[in-house]
Amino acid sequence: MPEIMSEGCALHVEVEGPADAPVVMFSNSLGTDLTMWDPQVAPFTRHFRVVRYDRRGHGRSGVTPGPYSIAMLGRDALAIMDGLGLDKVHWVGLSMGGMVGQWLGANAPQRLHKLVLANTTSFMPDKQPWHDRIATVRAGGLQAIVDKVMGLWFTEDFRDADPAAVAKVRAVFLKTPVDGYVANCEAVRDLDQRDLLDRIAVPTFVVAGRFDQSTPIEANDVIRRKVPGAQLTILDSAHISNIEQAAAFNTEVLGFLTS
Repeated sequence: MPEIMSEGCALHVEVEGPADAPVVMFSNSLGTDLTMWDPQVAPFTRHFRVVRYDRRGHGRSGVTPGPYSIAMLGRDALAIMDGLGLDKVHWVGLSMGGMVGQWLGANAPQRLHKLVLANTTSFMPDKQPWHDRIATVRAGGLQAIVDKVMGLWFTEDFRDADPAAVAKVRAVFLKTPVDGYVANCEAVRDLDQRDLLDRIAVPTFVVAGRFDQSTPIEANDVIRRKVPGAQLTILDSAHISNIEQAAAFNTEVLGFLTS
């Protein structure tokens, strides 16, 4: 699969699905890699060519010195589109992927058909938990926070019902390079895109998780209210809704993208 350079970083990209189909580009959350979208590949490739990638600092992509910014990560996404010769894509981003999607929707709307922003926010009002998380990870690695993170990402019912799915995500989280994780944490900590929302000029669909403590319904509803014409749906999930409620996520998002 292609490796695409962006601002001194090699980005790992995978492309699947019919070559002549419209393109959906997926962007994952902090501490995951492109495999988080495995539940979406089969249903989406029936309609679309699917582009997935490991964000800078994650998975098989390079790790460059931090801090990173959402704007830098947005330019990485544009570099991937350019490298693949894609004029326009549908964007589906969850958590950090949704933050990057907001930046693209405001700064490069001509590159997007439709925009899906899942389990995300436009602003981090309290920086201290991020300072604390960065210090903890620098001192003790990802192992020091993995149990807490899995508890935030998935409801207890889902952790009990599908421990294999949680174990897969947990293993990817623990393999994330510490320097890459910290540099991305710094981008999230400094997030404030509230002034971008009313500039987003593409059809937008917001997905929230009813039990999401990381980016609660209220944060997603701010996006829905401020992005012109945006729609909102709420799934019975915690933070990683595309895994916990994969069937509902696929139905809702495919319905929006194909309508």
